[in-house]
Amino acid sequence: MIGYLKGTVSHLYNEHCFLDVQGVGYRVFIPASTRQKLTVGAGVTLFTHLNVREDALLLYGFLAAGEYELFQHLITITGVGPKVALGVLSAINPDEFRAAISQKNAALLTRIPGIGKKTAERLILELKDKIGLPDDFTPSAVKAGLAAEVPQGARQEAIQALVSLGYSQSEVGAVLQKIAADGLSAEEMIKLALKEFARR
Repeated sequence: MIGYLKGTVSHLYNEHCFLDVQGVGYRVFIPASTRQKLTVGAGVTLFTHLNVREDALLLYGFLAAGEYELFQHLITITGVGPKVALGVLSAINPDEFRAAISQKNAALLTRIPGIGKKTAERLILELKDKIGLPDDFTPSAVKAGLAAEVPQGARQEAIQALVSLGYSQSEVGAVLQKIAADGLSAEEMIKLALKEFARR
């Protein structure tokens, strides 16, 4: 098992980066929160998880130990694989996720791309006794960048439309987290998201 990699970011993409470790380039899949803090040419240490499949060996990396630990918890849940877990971490930070679990807020969890009602309930059931909140966490922080004020129907409509255009759910979740605001319609979210994608 590869616990962490220390190297230089040689290439940076929407869902992964290439990390040069003494001349060897590792492709590492990363959440949006980690991607936003990486720059090409910068030295970095990523906590990593190696996912072994019949057809591939996939590395997932995280700047923050808290994200790495939450990822490890998520992939133990039936129906939540590494790709979905990465999408969760692209849409919500670990403290906000723990708050949602602690408060049994399934409605908030289902706003995360890839998480349906049954999976949200399973997450709450299986993780409520395994993950806790930091002492300085405040309930007001539980917006999770998911814009609780935005009607779920509008958000889901925007997600479906953007995914149908070829963007991944983790990409869409990260962009909507960045642009979401009170009262936006699905059409407005889509337009703003496309502008954001065009800048990349």
